[in-house]
Amino acid sequence: MKTILTMFVAMLALSFTSCKKESDKEATPAESSPEKVAVKEEPAFEPFKVMVITHTVKDFDTWKKAFDEHESVRTASGLTLRALGRDMDNPNKVYVFLNMEDLQKAKDFAANPELKERMKKGGVTSAPEFIYADVIRFEESPATLKGRVRIGHKVKDFDAWLKGYDAEGKETRMVNGLVDRAISRSIDDPNMVYVTFAISDLEKAKARIKDPALKKIMTDAGVIGKPDVVFYNAVE
Repeated sequence: MKTILTMFVAMLALSFTSCKKESDKEATPAESSPEKVAVKEEPAFEPFKVMVITHTVKDFDTWKKAFDEHESVRTASGLTLRALGRDMDNPNKVYVFLNMEDLQKAKDFAANPELKERMKKGGVTSAPEFIYADVIRFEESPATLKGRVRIGHKVKDFDAWLKGYDAEGKETRMVNGLVDRAISRSIDDPNMVYVTFAISDLEKAKARIKDPALKKIMTDAGVIGKPDVVFYNAVE
C-alpha cells in the first residue's frame, strides 16, 4: 500500500511540472508581446542648385520641339529639366528651370554658340536671361495649383530679411492666396533673393503683392529697390 501511495504522489508531481513548463512556454514574451511598427522618417531637405533661363518665343510648340531635341547636350553639361513655366500675360514668354550639377559647366553651356543657334531654330525672339541660384528652401505644393508668382529683389542683409519673412508667417500668406514653394539666392550675388509661391487664389495673390502692408514688411526687412514680380503657369 505504501508503495502504491508513493507512486501516486510521484505521478502528480510529474504532471504538475509538465503543465508548468507548457504554461511557461505559452507565456514567452516574444510570442505574447505586440509587434513593433517601423516609422518611416521623411528625408531631410537638402539645398540644390538651379539655372533659370527666361526668353520670349514665336510659338511655344515649335520652341518646345527644338528644346526637347537639345536634351542630350544639356545632360552632358550637368543640366536636367526641373520645370517649365509660361507667363500669364504673355504665354510665349517662357521660364525654364534646370537642375544644375556644376556652375562652370552651366555657364559654359550658356555661352556656347550652339545654344544660340538652337534657340534661333526654336524661334526665340529675345535675348535670353540666365540666373544661377541656390535653392535653400523648397516645399511641394498641391498638383492642382498651376499658377505661380516669383518675386525677385535685392536685400541689405539676407539673414535680417529672412527673419522678417518668417515673421510674416506662412499662414498669413496662405490667407492671401500664396502657398510657400521656394526661396533661392543668386550664386553671383547672394543678396539677390527669389521667392516663389504657388497660387491658390489669383485675385487675392495680386492684391497682396500690391498691398502697402506687404511693402512695409519688405522695407522693414531690408528690401532694396522695386521688386521684380512675374506671374506664370507651370507647364506639364
